[in-house]
Amino acid sequence: MEPISTIEGPGGDDPFVSDPPAHPWPPTSVELPLVSGGHRLLNSALLPAGTGPHPVVLLLHGFPGHDTWQDLAQVLRRAGYAAVTPHYRGSWGSPGSWSWAAALDDARAVVTALRDDARFDGGRISLVGHSFGGFVALQTLAADPTLDAAVSIAGFDFGRARREVGEPGGRARYEQAWGGLLAPLRGTTARALVDEMMSQGERWSLPALAPHLTGRRVLLVGTGRDQVTPAAHHHAPVAEAFRRHGVALSATVLDTDHALADSRVRAAREVLQFLGPARRS
Repeated sequence: MEPISTIEGPGGDDPFVSDPPAHPWPPTSVELPLVSGGHRLLNSALLPAGTGPHPVVLLLHGFPGHDTWQDLAQVLRRAGYAAVTPHYRGSWGSPGSWSWAAALDDARAVVTALRDDARFDGGRISLVGHSFGGFVALQTLAADPTLDAAVSIAGFDFGRARREVGEPGGRARYEQAWGGLLAPLRGTTARALVDEMMSQGERWSLPALAPHLTGRRVLLVGTGRDQVTPAAHHHAPVAEAFRRHGVALSATVLDTDHALADSRVRAAREVLQFLGPARRS
């Protein structure tokens, strides 16, 4: 990667410390009419200054989604990107029932909606996801060759989790952990979530995506003090497989926890450096 200090906003300002200059069409925030599976997905869309069409970053939160990375969304907007953050169906007030597969469908539906919206540049849609959202970002990129790039931050590899469930006591550990996170969700149980994961076999293994991502732009951000997605298990094998299959990969491991509590600015700088300037010559 190039030095992180080279990041600039559209006006030459630093999006980490400077608000954008005055503009006749200033930045704004809207809610988009996003629908997936017949359900309206609650969302926020931060639009940068100007009339567009804007390059857009789809921010995909984790499970259950306490952190939607709005600090990153604001930085992206100051850098000239639109930042769209949906809530998957069955989560945080979006109607419908939560499931892993439904969230994948929701991400694809949002991508389609962004392409159909004249405010956004349909040829410059990038995905950034954290934890489960990292899994969704990589799966969505692999399924759509027209997407620009994907970033997975502390990405969750269901292939690894599936193998852990098969170990002695593994299912009980996962059901207990996931069962404690269901309050913001509707229409599911911890047992149902484990069953759904197990039914997918290796189709949801992140290293198995590598042949489908050859030549695609991917940033993997691992987390070195992470007890949820330890880098040795959820990052390193993915990065190794991606390199072996010719993915246009950037990868780093930050010395931080799963929430990146002490590395938010560093992570945001890595993301912006990877995405590049919003305005390309």
